[in-house]
Amino acid sequence: MVLTRTPLAVLATAVATLAVTAAAPVQAAGPLPAVTPRAETAALHDDSAGGDADADDPAIWRNAADPDRSLVIATAKKGGLRVYDLDAREVQSIPAPAAPGPDHAPGRFNNVDLVHSSRLADLAVTTDRGGDRLRIYRIDRDRSGGPLKDVTDPKAPLIFSASQEEVDEQRTAYGLATWTDKATGRSYALVSRRERTRLALLELTARADGTVGYRPVRTLDLPSSFRLPNGASWSPCAEPGELPQVEGMVVDPDDGTLYAGQEDVGIWRLRADLTGTPKLIDKVREYGVPGTYDEATEECVAGADPGFGGTHLTADVEGLTLVTEKDGDGLLLASSQGDNTFAAYDREVSDANEYEGGFRITPASATLDGSEECDGAAALNAPLGRRYPHGLLVVQDGHDAPGDPDRPSTDFKFVDLGEVTSAIDD
Repeated sequence: MVLTRTPLAVLATAVATLAVTAAAPVQAAGPLPAVTPRAETAALHDDSAGGDADADDPAIWRNAADPDRSLVIATAKKGGLRVYDLDAREVQSIPAPAAPGPDHAPGRFNNVDLVHSSRLADLAVTTDRGGDRLRIYRIDRDRSGGPLKDVTDPKAPLIFSASQEEVDEQRTAYGLATWTDKATGRSYALVSRRERTRLALLELTARADGTVGYRPVRTLDLPSSFRLPNGASWSPCAEPGELPQVEGMVVDPDDGTLYAGQEDVGIWRLRADLTGTPKLIDKVREYGVPGTYDEATEECVAGADPGFGGTHLTADVEGLTLVTEKDGDGLLLASSQGDNTFAAYDREVSDANEYEGGFRITPASATLDGSEECDGAAALNAPLGRRYPHGLLVVQDGHDAPGDPDRPSTDFKFVDLGEVTSAIDD
């Protein structure tokens, strides 16, 4: 498969220089406000006995005809997809695809996003990290057997790999954001590559048999090394051969702006069609800190902090989501996984995505805990019936509690979006 690549030999150097010369963000004053969840899904367990189900990334589908019957669609990695109602009760469970053979990896659903299109109808799109493909599901709330139906073109191509042998190396489809171009009505998926800096733009296409496929448009590689103000060259510490990957991504539907979280670097802003020059709008605190990988401990040993990092994000940068408003206002929310917080930025590019504040999601009771080490997040600023009249924020919780210490537990927390925006405004 051939993808058109944006020439980046010059771009990578220019972007890296731009990234470190931007003005440092202003440190927020005082402790961050706390919000509490209203509901949580049943715990998922990542172990051999429990079927390797591991919560990762959610998306929110609004039922326009009956908002109370809206859905949350979420990935469970090797456990496939889970569909929940607004009470966080499971509605449907879809297994990940089986391995293509005994010596190959099974499907592994990493991220999910939605498409609302007059051409394609409502779709849930996932990255299958195990198979280096997209899997695509049509959404019908009243369908017998469950609201999701697999409509993936059986001839859907590999995204980044040239062969099954390359797929087995698992440098495959990872992060995901969908986008419908208002000017053309065409819908796209933006996909990142695991352990690499590459992003791919794929156009979603309807087939005559009712399935949905995709075709490659172009790719873009973000920088993997950066020139610091002191003249040093810096790359985030990682295992040998790994580059700083992107996972969390979201596209502003109004202007086609893509926000991409490079986990150990920061948040990039660029055009969703992958043209133009990316801009690093905020950096993690660890940006510029030298590190040496210790093979014995499989961890990085950090050196002295030269002070070139940001003040709002602690690596990893994970789930990105948008709170959109009709007048163009709104917020970009980012999971700061390293310190269990969320950072909020102005949605307007004209305001340079100014930092607006942050928050934590803390326990609501002894049995309903908050969110820690959040991987994925999704916000919808629209009335969702009697439960969430001010909208909904769904976040992954990487340490569901109370839990069994011998069985890692993850789940998804449902939070009143009105409570979140009020906390940030205060």
